Amino acid sequence: MRIIIIALLLGISFILPVCAQAQESQYLPSRYGVALLTGSSYDPGHIGMVIVQGHMVADYKRFFAHRSPDGLRLKVEANLGLTTNGRQRTMFSLDMLALKYLDTWQFDTFTPYFEAGIGAIYTDFRVDGQGSRINFNPQLGIGLQHQLQSGAALTLGLRLHHISNGNLLKDNRGVNSALLMVGYLF
Repeated sequence: MRIIIIALLLGISFILPVCAQAQESQYLPSRYGVALLTGSSYDPGHIGMVIVQGHMVADYKRFFAHRSPDGLRLKVEANLGLTTNGRQRTMFSLDMLALKYLDTWQFDTFTPYFEAGIGAIYTDFRVDGQGSRINFNPQLGIGLQHQLQSGAALTLGLRLHHISNGNLLKDNRGVNSALLMVGYLF
């Protein structure tokens, strides 16, 4: 019986990598990157922000089985930031965005893209009328990716960034920001 179990385990250990490799080839390759975002809120006031981001860009179909446009990507981000308006306060967010490269508008090594999504954010600050430090973080962005000969890529984007609790609390004053993003994909 032990010999059968060992043979099955050895067989599985050889078969699983082959199956995983076959499955892997049906998806677009995953990429990883870092970015720096900087900007300011435009409603309310002017809360300056600097954010460091780590992210993964993967094939959307790897995670969601429903119909989706070909080439759609899932971008998962972790962000850590500071306010820059004299009183340094921290923020941390985890976000998930759908990212679509606009290949039909591609020119040379530059490809425009569009991204939209939501996440959760913790801010070490609150504006008047904001009910919570833990909020939703919907975002919308456009950008341009420049493919390098090494296989890496540089990105430049503009993102609209919102912070609010989605009316889960009585006080729900949001913070709306525009951020410039510069990134590097491995």
